[in-house]
This record gives sequence, structure tokens and C-alpha cells, in this order.
Amino acid sequence: MVKPRIGLSMLYCLGEPFKKMTEHLRKLETVYIEIVDEGFHALDTQRVSVLKNIGESYGLKYSVHAPFADINIASPSKPILKAMLKRLEKSITYADALNAYMWVFHPGLKTGVSMFYPEKDWLQNLKTTRLLFKFAKDRGLEAAVENVPEPFPFVMKSVENFTKFYSEVDEDIGLVLDIGHANINGQIETFLTTFADKIVHVHAHDNHGKSDQHLGIGYGTTDWNKVAKLLRRISYNKTVIIESVEHVGESIQKLRQLLA
Repeated sequence: MVKPRIGLSMLYCLGEPFKKMTEHLRKLETVYIEIVDEGFHALDTQRVSVLKNIGESYGLKYSVHAPFADINIASPSKPILKAMLKRLEKSITYADALNAYMWVFHPGLKTGVSMFYPEKDWLQNLKTTRLLFKFAKDRGLEAAVENVPEPFPFVMKSVENFTKFYSEVDEDIGLVLDIGHANINGQIETFLTTFADKIVHVHAHDNHGKSDQHLGIGYGTTDWNKVAKLLRRISYNKTVIIESVEHVGESIQKLRQLLA
């Protein structure tokens, strides 16, 4: 049986300068690295070149997390949505230049006017998702959407939301299962069993079930033994990316032992 591959998101050092982040890349205990195209680490042509050189030297395999600050792919404002789409398409282009195997993005959010336009944000979320998926697919890059947590006003958080999404989207769009987010929503097992054939990427971090803390593995209330058992049950053999912002090295070792 092929086991999941353990990787690491650079989210834990997002507050550090880009150059400092690249220094971490040379010392990590995994070759599967998720670059966060956001904040101090936002990608551009020069940074892509630097990352590509490091990747080739150290045998790194990249995934890219799309920008998420002030991004809403369900925005009711056409000018703002157009600007956000331009930013996200740039991110896909950079991910493609990095030879990334995955581009991860968040679903859209409800806004202050959603109550006046029922279902409009849901429909816009579907439309934008299709556009992003096609833009990535045309470049040979896999794009997948992530489950997000309460209490944020995303249009897709629960198993029920994703079930509706997959019944309407008419595209083979993968799911990035975020274990920490599913723990807050109390739906880890339901996500894993309902979407076993849709999960193409996993984010792993811990919390106490109330807020998105991104704790180290084992430092919250997630039952990681059960998570490992469920991943084996569905024969998951792709990447599990640690998104903890503390106890990073320890989290890598814990997950390797659990998924061995």
C-alpha cells in the first residue's frame, strides 16, 4: 500500500521576510512544500525564479496556496471581482512556473448584501470556481477547493455545502480536506467518508474545536489516531501538508509515525 506523503506549509513563517523563508527551505525534513502566495511571501517573477532554483537544488516538490486576504470569489461587485480574478490567475501562472502539483484556493464568502440577493453569492462562487479550475487545467495544473471553518461567512463550510456544490459544479474539482477546519465544524469523519473519492490534498493542524488556531499536531482536541485510521480506510495516498504554526518539526515526526 502506498502511504501518504508528509509535507509542510510555509504558513508557519509567513510573518518573516521572503528571504528568511527561503533559508528555511534548505533545512526542512520534507521535500513536499506548500508555498503561501500571500503577505511577505506573495509571488512574483523574481521570487518564482528563486524558489525554482532552490527546488531544483534540493529536490523540492511545490504546491501553492492561493492568496486569501481580502479575496472573495463570490463578490457581488463586478469591478472588485475582476481585480481578484486577475490576482488569482497570476497566482496560478506563478504556480505553473514553479511546476507545482497543486493550487489550493478558498471558496467565496457571503457579504453585507447577501440577504437581499438570495443564492447570488452561491451562484457566483460556482461560476468563479469553474473559471479558476479551467484556467489552471489549461496550464496542466490541478486546482482544488478547501473546506473552511466556522464562524467565518464562507458559502462552503460543511459536508452539506460540499455535497450541494458537487451536485451542481459539473467539473471534476478536487477537495482539499483541512483537518483543523473540519475539527471546528465537528465533521472530520463525515468529510473523509463522504468525499473519499474527491480528496486530492490534505491540510493537517490542530485546535481546540472553537477557533482556527493552527496548533501543532497533538496540541488540540483532534483525534489523530482516528484520522490516520480513516485515511488508511479510504486508501488515501496523496500529500498531507502540515499547516501548524508551532511545533513544526515535532508535527512532521508525529504524522510520519501515525501514517507509517
